[in-house]
Amino acid sequence: MIALHTTIAILAIVLLIIKGKVDPIIALVVGCLYLGLASGIGFEKTVDAITEGFGDIMAKIGLLIGFGVLIGSLLHVTGTFERLVGRLLDTVGPKRIPYALTVALSTIFPSIYVDVQVVLGAPVARSSAKHMDRHGLPLMAGALGTGIFCGYVFVVPGLAAVSIAGLLKIPLGEYLLYGIVLGPLTAVVTTWIFSRMLRHGWWRPETDEERTEALDDADANTPGAADGLAVGAHLPSLPVALLPILVPLVLIATGAFVKLAGVENEVVAFLGDANVAMFLGLLIAYVLARRTGGLDRTGEAFSDGLHTAGEILLVTGVGGSLGAVIKETGLADVLGGLFGADAGAPIVVSVLLAWFIAAVLHLAIGSVSVAAITAAGIIAPILGSIDVAPIAIGLAIAAGSLFALQVNSNFFWMFKALLGLSTQGSLKTMTTVTSIASFVSLPIVLALAFVL
Repeated sequence: MIALHTTIAILAIVLLIIKGKVDPIIALVVGCLYLGLASGIGFEKTVDAITEGFGDIMAKIGLLIGFGVLIGSLLHVTGTFERLVGRLLDTVGPKRIPYALTVALSTIFPSIYVDVQVVLGAPVARSSAKHMDRHGLPLMAGALGTGIFCGYVFVVPGLAAVSIAGLLKIPLGEYLLYGIVLGPLTAVVTTWIFSRMLRHGWWRPETDEERTEALDDADANTPGAADGLAVGAHLPSLPVALLPILVPLVLIATGAFVKLAGVENEVVAFLGDANVAMFLGLLIAYVLARRTGGLDRTGEAFSDGLHTAGEILLVTGVGGSLGAVIKETGLADVLGGLFGADAGAPIVVSVLLAWFIAAVLHLAIGSVSVAAITAAGIIAPILGSIDVAPIAIGLAIAAGSLFALQVNSNFFWMFKALLGLSTQGSLKTMTTVTSIASFVSLPIVLALAFVL
């Protein structure tokens, strides 16, 4: 019954938002209350789960969202995103930008938290979309989501990738060797398939896009647009203008790799902390904005960023509440008891089972990392009795954990707000591309299982 009530809650949230035009925050809280009470958690524990889930999400990513959105808002003052997109257009052309973005995210940046990636990547995706055809925004949104999560689950040191390898005792070097090929390959193929869907009527801007006033103002005030910069403004060079993005990425990546190497250094750990790294990026962005646009324009950009961040933080936090209520129901334990791998099962059955466990967990719980970790934890004790290479089982879990990221994920709501999409549009992009990526990678993993 827990699985049934979870399904009802998720469907009810989607229908309330899309069909009933109910605000996502209200719909999410209603879904939380229904699920908690219907599954037998009780009044007190339901409320506790909602508030604790909100607080946990804010503790983990609240500052990241705030700092990241403010960095993006300040970088508009220096024209950074428009100039970066212009450089990309000159280098790869508008048709290849989605593929360049998704490959970069799935190979170069997996060490960065997915929340940081989407906060810093969304403005680039939005700016690039303006130079493409009418499907530019959904295609760039799809490429962004695909690249982030293919890197997250397949490429070391992505959190899900490292967790799967650790639980299944797969050498990180071996996981990286296969994942660095499977990750970007899946991302590129997924982006191509999604682009074909868009050309065949998958997207309706009037219902799938929901631009907020803050995003519209930020884009309208982008230097290089029609209004331009104030007379006398001095633009920093593009490499310097990109420092608010590059410095946090380098610091976080360095901290991740040092930790993987087993080296303990308090200074590196401090600077590599995502919150500290993002704050340093914010300081650099603030200084550059003051030098470029002056005090007044910087203040306006900061205010716009705070307004946008507030909206994103509230809906993201309530999305975290839903995930906490689902966890409180004990659904993961129920799924763990339902599924078990038979010793000596055929290769196809074993791989499909590993994929299925992770897929169901992600669909229900709403967290890619939790689904991957839980699935690996379920399978790890019986891995020795499965006649399949551990790396194939690990990659199958990774592929399954991608499946259908949707409304019970706090990332879904961040993605929606930062890209300026409606809930329906987010389902048509984020949920769709993660589902496609999950299915695209599965046959490759099956083929690998037979070879190894």
